[in-house]
Amino acid sequence: MKVKAGFFGRLKKQLRSLGPGLVTGASDDDPSGIATYSQAGAGFGFATLWTALLTFPLMAAIQEMCARIGMVTNEGLTYTLKKRYPKSILYLMMLFSFPAITLNIGADIQGMGAVANLIVPQVPVFAFSVLFTAILIFAIIKFPYQKLAAILKWLCMILLLYIIVPFLVHADWKDVLKHTFIPTIQFNKKFFEILVAILGTTISPYLFFWQATMEAEDLAHSPKKIIINKKVLGEMKKDVDFGMLFSNIVMFFIILTTGAVLYKAGIRQIDTVGQAAKALEPLTGKLTYLLFACGVIGTGFLAIPVLAGSLSYIIAETFTLPKGLDKTFSEAKGFYITIIVSLIIGLSMDFLGISPIQALLYTAVLYGLTAPVMIAIILHISNNKEVMGKFTNGRYANIAGGLTLLLMSAAAIALIWFQFK
Repeated sequence: MKVKAGFFGRLKKQLRSLGPGLVTGASDDDPSGIATYSQAGAGFGFATLWTALLTFPLMAAIQEMCARIGMVTNEGLTYTLKKRYPKSILYLMMLFSFPAITLNIGADIQGMGAVANLIVPQVPVFAFSVLFTAILIFAIIKFPYQKLAAILKWLCMILLLYIIVPFLVHADWKDVLKHTFIPTIQFNKKFFEILVAILGTTISPYLFFWQATMEAEDLAHSPKKIIINKKVLGEMKKDVDFGMLFSNIVMFFIILTTGAVLYKAGIRQIDTVGQAAKALEPLTGKLTYLLFACGVIGTGFLAIPVLAGSLSYIIAETFTLPKGLDKTFSEAKGFYITIIVSLIIGLSMDFLGISPIQALLYTAVLYGLTAPVMIAIILHISNNKEVMGKFTNGRYANIAGGLTLLLMSAAAIALIWFQFK
């Protein structure tokens, strides 16, 4: 008992020392993201494993810039955008963000409901979706920021299930290493579509807004006044790097699991996360299937507050409304109503005849169009001495940011090309 208590005590201390970087990175592996990674593994085996090595430094560089902007300005990204850039850019970002994020929320809710229905078939998918939505709305409104942040950090641990799963199946580890370090590119439409989907899933605009806002919130809720200096920014960078590394490791292991099991068994077409979980059961046994399914539900509870929260902060900062997860409903009605509306619209996708796979496609297109623009703006802000003072980008940040901009621009062009080809 002492050993167990000691372990959880150390884990609690470690989680407390980590900031928004962990939650931001972990929330990127939401049910929609898991569906995309499952599609990659089922469709192409281990061929896309190398993308985890590519996306990690790019994600880390952009999220670090967003975090630094939040810490130095003590404001969210939307506020900085509103103050420094033409209003047309701000409204365009909001116009694209609202449908993209609500569609993402809807796909996640449907994915959670479908997987829960597989575990308990007696309860229909929609009933689970309604239940999960109600729990999320209650938790987001009920718990103050610090409590919600602590809950989200503990929910990050659910992602460790995906690291366990591959060791319960028989993978060819020599082949895994080969495809991890030697990029494989197949020159066909389907392969490039999945590459674009992976990039769009890992480098998502809503994460930019959430990261900057949460860094500012963390400073506001700190019990002592924090002076921004190289040491503080260094600790923030470690937190962001850890969160993005965690996210990419999980992505890697989901592709590995579905590649080792589904691709090997000849199951090449996976449209939803529910299909991925269901396909695993007869091939790997009940335990692997349950771990995978529980991971989907847990990541939904982690990611949806981040999605809804980022959207609410965007709208509140755009229209100068009272905002903040630390405020009560009566203190920030517009902020919380936005969260509730986004969740209810997401839940209603079934009635609107939008399937999870359609929602993912529309979301990918909207994220794909906005990501390059947002990355360009983030690069501009983080190099602007009037905004950042002496904490502007270094050479490495600009190189990594520039490469991300080029890659995401190419992905956006490819995405549009594939839609009309």
